[in-house]
Amino acid sequence: MHDVLPLIRKKRFPRIARRSIETVQVNLGYLCNQSCVHCHVGAGPNRVEQMSSETAAQVRDFLFASGAGLLDLTGGAPELNGNFRDLVVAARARGIRVIDRCNLTVLFEPGQDDLAEFLASHGVEVTASMPCYLEENVDAQRGRGVFTESIRALRRLNELGYGRELELNLVYNPQGPVLPPPQEALEDDYRRMLGERHGIVFSRLLTLTNMPIQRFGSMLVSKGQFESYMGLLQGAHRNENLDAVMCRDTVSIDWRGYLYDCDFNQMLGLGLRHGAQARAHVTEVTAQSLAGNEIVVNGHCYGCTAGQGSSCGGALAPQPEQVKAAATL
Repeated sequence: MHDVLPLIRKKRFPRIARRSIETVQVNLGYLCNQSCVHCHVGAGPNRVEQMSSETAAQVRDFLFASGAGLLDLTGGAPELNGNFRDLVVAARARGIRVIDRCNLTVLFEPGQDDLAEFLASHGVEVTASMPCYLEENVDAQRGRGVFTESIRALRRLNELGYGRELELNLVYNPQGPVLPPPQEALEDDYRRMLGERHGIVFSRLLTLTNMPIQRFGSMLVSKGQFESYMGLLQGAHRNENLDAVMCRDTVSIDWRGYLYDCDFNQMLGLGLRHGAQARAHVTEVTAQSLAGNEIVVNGHCYGCTAGQGSSCGGALAPQPEQVKAAATL
């Protein structure tokens, strides 16, 4: 896999600082039952990095002390970590919202037969990967048969009240080195196609820009498209998106308990700055002490500010006319 860090370090990005922490995002490990082309984590079935019970307990204590109202669990497939359910139960008992970033097909993995019921019984919000409403596109990006299993999983979640009483958000990623189309219009297409063809309902569609790092970034380098994609992101940068990027009020924690400004920095090994420490651990800092910290930025950050903007919560702003054309090339 190509190392893209030297390439993105050549790009200057505006300086920004964090506010108080509202969201604690925890990556429980890189083990996943899928190997997606666009995955910025490089997750897959052969990854062995997994959060230990000791670290999970330290993360839980940090979460409780932080005052954050949202725990965002991601991976890999976070549900495959043995500490996933304990963290969910602990957070929900404190009234903390929990998001499970679910790839859908994990619901049918061995030992996960009751996963959907567990999520529903604890009121966990599900944010599910669904990069297209067409079978051929999903299978091309995520593997043969993934679309059919994803539809099956969505129907199961719908049966339990997801998409109605319970929050079920779908996530769209472009198929290649282009910006996502306007989120609202694409959401309408998803509702029509998934509803008419499969009887699926959901709460919202979130559009995410593909980050030029890890597996996707390496693919761009191999195809000679890295610089042109970076040019697209930089050319579509909007300063107004800087105020809404997720790193302002989110802290990302890796499977070892180290802190980062965002999940993308985590994948690049760019640790959160805290005094003289090059890499801070959840046992060494408090959330309150991070307020006002300068955020570590590099060229990949343009992926969050281009066009509509992009964060773990989807688009940040309406997309201007001049960007729409570039996004649909």
